[in-house]
Amino acid sequence: MNDMKTYLSPANLQRIPELIKLSPEAAASYLDFEHQVYQTANTLPQKTKELLAVTVAHVTGCPYCIDVHVKKYKALGGTMEEIMEALLVAASTRAGAILSHGVNALISYEEGEENAPQKGSNEGIKCFC
Repeated sequence: MNDMKTYLSPANLQRIPELIKLSPEAAASYLDFEHQVYQTANTLPQKTKELLAVTVAHVTGCPYCIDVHVKKYKALGGTMEEIMEALLVAASTRAGAILSHGVNALISYEEGEENAPQKGSNEGIKCFC
């Protein structure tokens, strides 16, 4: 029998106060920022903010955020059809951004071998991703 706890269990979120204690000033700054965005800033309606949060949560792949913001959006009268359309907009935009950034690959490729780092050399490497 497997007694391992679920890695992404919603109950895990109850441990956030433990994290906050590890860096209380930075955590307070974040929580203040979040409060400003969701509570104080009022140009966008709360329902719109939650739909944005749902789509960003999908782009970043955070199951906790997906769960929390979908439930908040639904409570504000949001529909699953609206969520799906927003997800398709996000998917289309992300795909478009990848295609647009493809010009960077084209430019890099066209620069040719003369600007390429020598095999086995770290010289000229500037990316850490």
